[in-house]
Amino acid sequence: MRTILAALVPSLLLSVGLRPGWAQVLTRAECEANLSTQLARMAQGVAAGPYRADWKSLAAHQEAPDWFRDAKIGIYFHWGVYTVPAYGNEWYAQRMHLKTGRNSYYEHHVKTYGEPDQFPYHTFIPRFRAEKFDAAAWADLFVQAGARFAGPVCEHHDGYSMWASKLTPWNAGDTGPKRDIVGELEKALRTRGLKFVTTFHHERTRTWYPRVEGWPTTTGDPQLQLLYMNIDETLFYKIFQAKLGEVVDRYQPDLIWFDGQMQLIPEPYHLQFLAYYLNQARRWGREVMVTTKKLQYPQEVSVLDFEKGRANALTPFPWLNDDTISTGSWCYTADLQIKPVVQVLHDFIDAVSKNGHLLLNISPMADGTIPQNQRDCLLALGAWLKTNGEAIYGTRPWLEYGEGPTVLAKSGSFTGSVAYGPRDIRYTRRKDGRAIYAIALGWPQEGLQPTILQIEDAAGGRVELLGHPGPLRYHVQGQRLRVEVPAQPVGDHAYVFKLSGFQTGITPAAAKARDEALKKLETPAPEPAKAKGQKGKKKKGS
Repeated sequence: MRTILAALVPSLLLSVGLRPGWAQVLTRAECEANLSTQLARMAQGVAAGPYRADWKSLAAHQEAPDWFRDAKIGIYFHWGVYTVPAYGNEWYAQRMHLKTGRNSYYEHHVKTYGEPDQFPYHTFIPRFRAEKFDAAAWADLFVQAGARFAGPVCEHHDGYSMWASKLTPWNAGDTGPKRDIVGELEKALRTRGLKFVTTFHHERTRTWYPRVEGWPTTTGDPQLQLLYMNIDETLFYKIFQAKLGEVVDRYQPDLIWFDGQMQLIPEPYHLQFLAYYLNQARRWGREVMVTTKKLQYPQEVSVLDFEKGRANALTPFPWLNDDTISTGSWCYTADLQIKPVVQVLHDFIDAVSKNGHLLLNISPMADGTIPQNQRDCLLALGAWLKTNGEAIYGTRPWLEYGEGPTVLAKSGSFTGSVAYGPRDIRYTRRKDGRAIYAIALGWPQEGLQPTILQIEDAAGGRVELLGHPGPLRYHVQGQRLRVEVPAQPVGDHAYVFKLSGFQTGITPAAAKARDEALKKLETPAPEPAKAKGQKGKKKKGS
């Protein structure tokens, strides 16, 4: 009998995602002890200052440091246990428990694996081995794609931590890959000069899982409760804060991005985290930042993020668009379709012209492979930036974002894409003011003829087409500029005309339209995670 049990124990442990040998796995008691230690460490860090756990103190922080405003583009990735079933989207862990409704994956799960109580979500964890994951190769790809910051989804709604956590047994160091995924990425990305990003979606976990009696989501097992978060509210809030502190201490992220529904966590836990993070960054001598959707933190503290969206006008404050390279799920699925690079690029250029930045999501497979169609899109984006990057990196918005017939209907999240053409021009400028870039979102076969750009003095003016040798011929008549172009397009997708040596302005009509658009600019209403009475103030960009 003892021999039979000895043979069964490893497989039983693996069935719940644990590796053989209980001593190698954190117990609930150990996790809670480590939780207390982490929270105490954070309290000491807050007490040491200079930032205190209140909004007025935190507002002294520069919410959008220059490195971010210069960088423009980053890459992150929805990669975790949910990529094992590779079905539907990254919400598989929730939807496999929904028996009915258009979002239900229950029928698929039962047909493919069995009932959720027979094949629970945590049974996927041993199958998430990441055996082909190579942090250095990923980092090299991101550099080739032109990214200036990058990093992982540290924890999604499913409660699984992608770092070697001491706060939960359900982490990538002890289960699944048995590797510190976040740590490996942090080292590889920093070695290549990229800023490091960590994103968090774990504010929802306790209310995210359907609680079906008899299924693991209602478990009384103290270990499993730390995955499915079937726990006391206060303990959950402490875990939310402590996991952030642990990642801050171990990996010193330059940017922390948050998903929505932050109001599910009471304000004191947010304030403690923010004060701790900013105080630690002061000790590191590093400028860090936080992004939130819908001004869940005051705009004096964090950068506004639009999910799959952007502004439809030039804004006086910097913002972020987090978007995905695919047309569907954020994570890898067997039927995932990838956007054409022209769509990704045009949306990015449009964002930059309006004071925006892009955090582009990719979707690796469970084994750590980045599919070739995603790689091709990234490499094409990087090739364009290699030639034309001076019109993007280190730039600031011009007097107006652009001109042309194609515009977004509204600002906000989920705005969708539009098809741009040669008459759609987007503007940026060097932050020292020595050049303006007019980016045509299609080849202007008849020549570049801006309608809102006004030439006030052309003496010493020079026009170049990036990627083309030598200056281009141009004419100025009635303060209007017309640039002659080569017979054939130079490059692909978007064409950058560099204007230097001119004194320029915009037409009165364009200035009036810009000011009216600013008045109508839709800013999402603050959510309750903010301090009561704190309104998102629009700060002017330089």
